[in-house]
This record gives sequence, structure tokens and C-alpha cells, in this order.
Amino acid sequence: MKSSNRFARIVFLLIIPLALSGAAGCSTTTVSEAPVIGVDYSVVRVLYATDRNKTESTKPDEVYGGRRGELSYGYCDVSIPRDHRMGELESPRGLLDFFFPEDPSKHVMLLEVTPDEKENFYANLGARVRASDKDSAFLFVHGFNTTFEDAARRTAQMSYDLTFDGASVFYSWPSEGKATAYTVDEQNVAWAEANLRNFFEEFVTRSEAENIYVIAHSMGNRAVTRALSSFMAERPDLKSRIKEVILTAPDIDADVFKRDIAPQLIAAGQPITLYSSSNDLALTASRKIHGYPRAGDSGKGIVVLPGIETVDATGMDTGFLGHSYFAETRSVLADLYGLINEGRRPEERFGLREVESPAGSFWAFKK
Repeated sequence: MKSSNRFARIVFLLIIPLALSGAAGCSTTTVSEAPVIGVDYSVVRVLYATDRNKTESTKPDEVYGGRRGELSYGYCDVSIPRDHRMGELESPRGLLDFFFPEDPSKHVMLLEVTPDEKENFYANLGARVRASDKDSAFLFVHGFNTTFEDAARRTAQMSYDLTFDGASVFYSWPSEGKATAYTVDEQNVAWAEANLRNFFEEFVTRSEAENIYVIAHSMGNRAVTRALSSFMAERPDLKSRIKEVILTAPDIDADVFKRDIAPQLIAAGQPITLYSSSNDLALTASRKIHGYPRAGDSGKGIVVLPGIETVDATGMDTGFLGHSYFAETRSVLADLYGLINEGRRPEERFGLREVESPAGSFWAFKK
């Protein structure tokens, strides 16, 4: 028994970090209204807020660490190669690439991180929102084992692939970005919840956005669901600005989600979409560690509740662990495009079919 437990822990340490590493997010554009187009690559500027510790380093990938810090703000510039493939986070891989540095003409690369004052952050955020046709912004909150660099690259890639018209922003809580730090990240995402709750109110009141799309991934759903529920309950006058709440692969105890979290979210009356999958090996590992199903699992235990539009993405996974399908799969990105850019409900989105279950109907991707 001891050896099998030891083996389970080893499998967890090997599997879950890789799986959740896809949970990256970035932040909103400043006064620049569109990607800067170069000869071989584009530069996407995204805004960020973070409660990570700020280091003394000036290297873009080291400006923020994995420990707790004061809430700070700024923007990032990220390269998108000219031959970028939708859903890809192009990066050096293979033996030859190992001997050469990152190249913005080939890789999705964090080029620069510019910390800024809060007032400038909101001025730039407001300018980007006003420049959009729909007064829109999306806010991405990443999951476990995600560095600040990972989050910035993922947000820029999503913004680019979705051709999002508005401000693209990410909130980066202090994930250590390490395979062995799952329990530390659990403590840190819980610690960040109060900061995120306050940021939600600031963001909604000061961004000037009338249409805000909140996208959470994996462990980040823990802070987002509770902080957002608290905010919408305490500020019902502002909740109408939250256009969509999108929960991707939530690493939350499914029973706790159904009993304690979902009712509060549903009561606010804003549209909620939950993407789940039975091919998500990261959530499989999390289920084994915690002993209970996760809200992002599908199969027989899929979460189906009135007021939540559940989409089963099983079979849509492209990565080895199938955890980052929300941003890496063309079909899911196309579904997000229809949801965010066109405001289409599941029955109006071309790639989905309705599935009946004892708990009610949900949606799945057409094969």
C-alpha cells in the first residue's frame, strides 16, 4: 500500500504540473489599439494585475516571482510569429532549438514587462475599451504551475486567436510555477481570493467596459468563483457588466461546487459556461489526490445544473494531458469565438450538439 501511494504521488508530480502549465493568461492592451505588425511577427500588448512578489531582475521572465506580494499593475508585449498556428504557444523545442535563443519570428515570446502606476493602468485600460466597438474587456485568471511569463504568453495568444476587440487583461496570482508546488499553490490561490475580489470591483467600476468576459482556468477557478460571487452579491448594481463567466477545466471539488459555489453564481443571473472533459489527465490526478471528482470532470459525474451551460470537450484535447484544450484546440477556440465575439448561446453555435442526461441537458462537440 505504501509503495502504491508513493507511486501515485510520483505520477501526480509528473502529470499535473505539465497539465496545468497551459493555464497562462495576460493583460490588456494600453493605448495601442491593435497588434503591432512586423515583418516576421506581430506584437500584442496586454495589461496585467498581479499580487506576485516583484524581484530586482529586469529580465522579462523574472520581473515577478512565485511568492506573495503587493498588488501591482502594468503591461506586457508578446510576440506572435507570422506563421503562428491557432492554439499553439510556439516555443523552442527539440535538440537544435536548445542551442539557440528564443526568436520572436518563431516563438510566442514575452518581449517586455513594464510595471506601471495604478492610475496609468486604468487610464490605458479605459482607452483600450473606448477604442473597441463593443466597450469590451476580457479578464483571464490562470491555474496551477503557471509563471507570470506563462500567463502573459497565454493571454496574448488567446487575444490574438480570438481576434478579440477590446482590452485583454490577466490577473496573475502567485503560483510558484513548479511541479512540486501543488499544495503551495493551493494555499496561494486561497490567499489571493480577497485581492481578486477587490480587483474585480475596481476593474468593473474603472475600466469603462460594459461587456466584461471573465475566463478562469483550472485552480484559478477557485479564487474566481468565490471572489466573483461575493462581488456580484455585494454590488448588484454592477453585475450587469459581467457579460459572461467562463469556467474552463475547474479544479474544484465537484460536490462543493454544486452545493456551495454554483448557487451563488447562478443567483447573480449572469450567463455561466463550464467546459469539462473526461480526457483531462491533470484533473484525473487531482481527483486521485483529493479523493473526490472535480467540477471540470465529465463522464457520468458531469456537472449539469440549471443556470449553467455545460460543454463537454472530451475528445477535443490536443495536448498530452488534455488540460489546456480551452486555448489549444481549434474547435474550442471557435466555440469561444462564437460565445464571446458573437454572443451566441450553445444552441446557436455550429459545433455543438445537445445531449440529454438524467441530470438534464448539456452540450458536446460534434464529432
